[in-house]
This record gives sequence, structure tokens and C-alpha cells, in this order.
Amino acid sequence: MHILANYPLVAALLGIIIAQTIKVPIRLIITKEFKPGLAFSTGGMPSSHSAAVAALTTGIGMLEGIQSPLFAAACIFSVIVMFDASGIRRQAGEQAVIINQLINDFQDFVEGTKAWKDKKEDEKRQELKEIMGHQPIEVFVGALLGIVIAFLLYQFYS
Repeated sequence: MHILANYPLVAALLGIIIAQTIKVPIRLIITKEFKPGLAFSTGGMPSSHSAAVAALTTGIGMLEGIQSPLFAAACIFSVIVMFDASGIRRQAGEQAVIINQLINDFQDFVEGTKAWKDKKEDEKRQELKEIMGHQPIEVFVGALLGIVIAFLLYQFYS
């Protein structure tokens, strides 16, 4: 399996898997809510996007050197992904909260109609995903996680 010999790729994929997996126990510890679905969702602590790109960039830097053009490209790619995760995607999630509230208000308004009452709840609305992006701390922790994973995994590839 030659693909497993690609250290930066394995580090990035491991970053995603670990970040997604630890979202469940982190949520359980902080809020006492057990939500296994978090392992397959966007948003939350830590950012798997940040973990992946930080692990990829760190892995490339360790193999190619931080002066290499490939490291420079990976670094800029990482900054863009992390900026997007904490900026644009977060704003979209905040807008979804407001839109979902408008939908709820509208549903309350039309609740009395007969046709509306006959519909199943999932037919009445389809909520927009509110947890899309990340708070800056979630991006930072995800990036740190990715860097740590890359350094630990490097021991197996060197």
C-alpha cells in the first residue's frame, strides 16, 4: 500500500479522524450531552479542517523543509482553510440560527390551518445547519492537534 507511505497525507487524514472522534467526549465532558453524531458533523471543538491542514503542512515542512515552495503553498492553503472555517462558515451558521428562528415564528403563525396540522413534523420544515463553522479557539485547537499528530507520526516515517 504505497499511499500509506505518504506521511503528510496520513497525518492529515489522521488529523481529521482524531479531531472528529474526540468531539464526542469533549461535548460529553463540557455539556454532559452524549451526541455520537458529532463525529460525522461539521463545526465543534476541535476543528477537523484545521487539524487536517495543520498536519499536512507540518508534515510537508518536516519532509521538504520550511524553505520549500511546497511548504509555502501548503501554508497558504492552511491559512485560507482556517480563515474560512472561523469566518465565512461561522457567519453562515449564525445566519442559519436567525433563519431557523424565522421559520419557527412563521410556523407558529400558520399552526392553526388544517393542512398544516396534517403534515408530519419533518415535512413542515427542514432546518438549516447552524453549526457550520468554528470559533477561533476551535480552529486554534484543531491546528495544534494537527501539528502534534504530524510530529508524533513523523517518528514512524523517519
